Amino acid sequence: MDNEDGRLSKLPDDVLLNIVERLDITDAARTTILSRRWKQIPAKLSKIIITVGSFEPKHRRRTKLTSNDIARANTAVLEATRSILESRTGSLYTIHLMSMHFYLGDDSIFIGQTVANTIATQKVASVEFVILTEVRTNCYVNDLLSYGKRFMLFFDSCPNAFGCLARLWLENLRLGESDFPKIFGVCKQLELLRLYHCDMGIDSLLEVEHPQLRELVISDSNLERVDLKWVPKLTILKFNEFLSRDDPFCLDYVPQLQTVTISNIGLSWHKMLKLSELLGKTAISNLNLNFRCEKIWVKPEGRKQLLPVFRKLSLVNLFNISEECDLTWTMFILQGAPTLKELCIMVRDHLCEMIKGKRRYMHEFSEEKDKGLEWEPSAPDFKHHNLVELSIYGFQAEDKFVSYTRNVMEAAVNLEAVNLYKNPGCEKCKRRLPSGWTWTEMVLIRDKINKGMSLDVGIRFPS
Repeated sequence: MDNEDGRLSKLPDDVLLNIVERLDITDAARTTILSRRWKQIPAKLSKIIITVGSFEPKHRRRTKLTSNDIARANTAVLEATRSILESRTGSLYTIHLMSMHFYLGDDSIFIGQTVANTIATQKVASVEFVILTEVRTNCYVNDLLSYGKRFMLFFDSCPNAFGCLARLWLENLRLGESDFPKIFGVCKQLELLRLYHCDMGIDSLLEVEHPQLRELVISDSNLERVDLKWVPKLTILKFNEFLSRDDPFCLDYVPQLQTVTISNIGLSWHKMLKLSELLGKTAISNLNLNFRCEKIWVKPEGRKQLLPVFRKLSLVNLFNISEECDLTWTMFILQGAPTLKELCIMVRDHLCEMIKGKRRYMHEFSEEKDKGLEWEPSAPDFKHHNLVELSIYGFQAEDKFVSYTRNVMEAAVNLEAVNLYKNPGCEKCKRRLPSGWTWTEMVLIRDKINKGMSLDVGIRFPS
């Protein structure tokens, strides 16, 4: 063992540093006892990532936390932070990322103050806060209100720390109407904001104006709408699960927006969204839509309506289209996006996540998942000149899959590859699914697709 330690200690500093930066913070701290040389390594760390989960007993992670549990976990985070930072006293090395994951509690203030002192005395390029709540899921209204008040007390106590944040992750907060404008006003350097189950009340309106924000993620929100009024540097917008009966967001001034991701379980009362109206005056390059194996909530539109917002679109992912739905309607995207290069479609009924049986009657699910998807091409001889790759996950040797693939191949005159995958499954269900294509299946499918066609397109069957 001594020989192994000796060989490790002879490695160059940059190699040792690379090793330590890959360790959990608790293990990284233990390396300081190996030798005098190892003791100096934490002072050179470019990333300091301290996660509260590293200090929680494993048997506690699946049980309900108490206030004492949270206090102990946050104390451990605080002590680890101070220990690492004390070893850097006088260090000339820049901390490129300082990421703190901790629980919202009375002692959060001490963590915030420690980070603020570090920013004031050392070179810190980027700071991230991931702030967790005692109850992570299925919060009651009283929980949301309590966490909201607690967070604002913490926020008001540490303006210097929040003023330097580049990334902020919040969950389960019901804030006052003036709180979000205050947060945006203080967090002037914020580049990423992730809000999970955060609002100002049911059917509330969130207005966003921020000069530096580049990525906004909103999940499981009770917001009626998010108005992106002035966000000049925003490039990524992700909207996951919304209850709004109208458009979930409004894009005003977002000139650099490139990627939009929307995921939602469509209920019977959800509006069919028109992308030409939802995306406004933007010209995005990447679009990701996840239908969660339920109702399709996008309305097919004509080329004339879509061209202004799809004129720069190069990549489209359509995830979790129910197996009950036809695929012809997706051609409207191809017709409206002349610069599209890659189209990826996933078709499956993911039973591990879907609500099944009698429980479906407790929710307003639509029994017609493809209702309102009628679509006719604007020109029978429509051709697309830029699509080079089509990928279909969950492909089956059924007429609707074969016919759809043939339609795309006939329309996309420069198509180079068609990738056909079986249902990928998840960690729970993939063991029950066929692992890959048999030779017989590949020959049969290829013959069906190519029948009567003389196109030079490679049909591939990746495993």
